[in-house]
Amino acid sequence: MEKSFGLLFFMRKPRGYKTGEIVISMRITVDGTAAEVSTKRKCDPVKWNPDAGRMYGKTDDVKLFNAFLDTLQQKVFEAKRQLVETDKEVTAENIKNKLLGIEPGKEKHMLMEVFRHHNDQMQSLIGQEFSSGTLERYQTSFRHTQSFLQVRYKVSDMDITKLNHEFITEYEHWLRCTRKCGHNSTMKYLSNFKKIVNRCVRNGWLIRDPFMNFKITKREVERDPLTEPELTTLASKELQFERLRMVRDIFLFSCYSGLAYADVKKLKRADIYIGIDGNKWLLSKRQKTDVAARIPLLPVAMEIMQKYNDHTQCMLKDLLLPVLSNQKMNAYLKEIADLCGISKTLTYHIARHTFATTVTLSNGVPIETVSKMLGHRNLKTTQHYAKIVDRKISDDMNALREKLNAGNVSHEKNTVDGQTLLVAN
Repeated sequence: MEKSFGLLFFMRKPRGYKTGEIVISMRITVDGTAAEVSTKRKCDPVKWNPDAGRMYGKTDDVKLFNAFLDTLQQKVFEAKRQLVETDKEVTAENIKNKLLGIEPGKEKHMLMEVFRHHNDQMQSLIGQEFSSGTLERYQTSFRHTQSFLQVRYKVSDMDITKLNHEFITEYEHWLRCTRKCGHNSTMKYLSNFKKIVNRCVRNGWLIRDPFMNFKITKREVERDPLTEPELTTLASKELQFERLRMVRDIFLFSCYSGLAYADVKKLKRADIYIGIDGNKWLLSKRQKTDVAARIPLLPVAMEIMQKYNDHTQCMLKDLLLPVLSNQKMNAYLKEIADLCGISKTLTYHIARHTFATTVTLSNGVPIETVSKMLGHRNLKTTQHYAKIVDRKISDDMNALREKLNAGNVSHEKNTVDGQTLLVAN
């Protein structure tokens, strides 16, 4: 049993304080050792009675304020009683933990600490299991989560046991309204955050998953690939500046190879080999999926590759192409699109869609072959890229029409059960 016990409500003026309300704190003292808890309620120092530990006055607002402190005081005594009944040591810290819902002796885990530890581990595995781009997305997600805590809850960190479904829905609303994130960006940040929550659940730190009744759904984004005439215009356009010519060439390389920006950037000269047909092939292990893609090089891609064979950056770093940063590539592509009279929003990823749709599928390459060259794990992913254009449908139907005409197909009418049927002879 404890020898002495004390409970005090007080206010501590912050450094540099001049005027305004101050937060009321509660000090629990057991055997000379104290623990402090914020009541999260504020009071003007003029209205505070330090001897009584309550507000002066008899207005309704004062009565409500003092009643709240009375209730908090009762909770302290109840927490103390529960410790005694369960044969737990009665200390100021244990009473405080009981009030905060933390079991005595149980380690407290903070949300942002867990998030930071996850990102630190990810950073140590860059180049082995994760890419720098993946780490950057989680670092951005970390900053968004921290900003949300500061704005919504006025704290820099939070006990993970306080995470619930309301927290998730509030976070989603904040991402959409305050950060102005689109639907898919919002879902991506929540997906990143869910990974941190899942880690807490698996470790037994969270009893209930706050994402249990929350669905993370992505909306399909329509990206228009370049048409054949647009590709021709892009390739033949006389560009004044070397930087634009180089970006145009590298973009075209992806249009005729199907490689994403990250995969083109890391291409080495050793990634080119002689394939089963005796021609040059490209072997690329996709950074995103870690799936190997084997791609026979088309003439346009080979010409571009050979054009930069003696480029200084390529020779020094043994690279296939002198790729700039993704940000610069996209900025220059928009400039090139304007010069070429292409009204579409041109980003580097459009090249991959162009390869799937305009270069391969529209020219009769089977979707299974395209899927292999794109480095996809299944056809469903390829179908997202491979939007069959009207021209391909028209060509296929014209071929069928010619086949039917060549066979001199004629029809005669037969009547079955009162219905007229067309029968081919």
